[in-house]
Amino acid sequence: MIKMIRVDYRLLHGQVAVSWTKALGPDCILLVSDTVLDDKLRLSALALAKPDGCKVVIKNTVDAIAALKSGVTDKYKLFIVCETVQQAGVIARELGVGEINLGNIPFSEDARQVSQSIFLTDENNAYLKELMDAGIELFVQMIPADGRTDAKKIVS
Repeated sequence: MIKMIRVDYRLLHGQVAVSWTKALGPDCILLVSDTVLDDKLRLSALALAKPDGCKVVIKNTVDAIAALKSGVTDKYKLFIVCETVQQAGVIARELGVGEINLGNIPFSEDARQVSQSIFLTDENNAYLKELMDAGIELFVQMIPADGRTDAKKIVS
């Protein structure tokens, strides 16, 4: 069962490992990244952030979708953390998940800041609109104690 899909370019860190894990109660965190598996330093850092009592699996987007569709993840209470908006959108669409948490989308030269932790490029903004038009609810929420903000307020 998928507990939540979150976009957070940092993948596994204090907010995810402590706050969200406590709130959602997952027994497995699936980290989706098309770059981290080739980065030994980031892999080492992610291993250090693993919460007790929770399995952590790292897959690229294609392998994550294959695993999710195969049924091998059905036995888990799964928290999916994606590095990019596009990865989260593809997974939500492929699996029929109706909502995505926007946690942290990084700064880039061509992005505008739309919330404390979200910077949107024109491409990401257009993709988020596409997801909303497809009926996927997008919300901004850094930690569980924060209120949820409808992404319609930040997407132009």
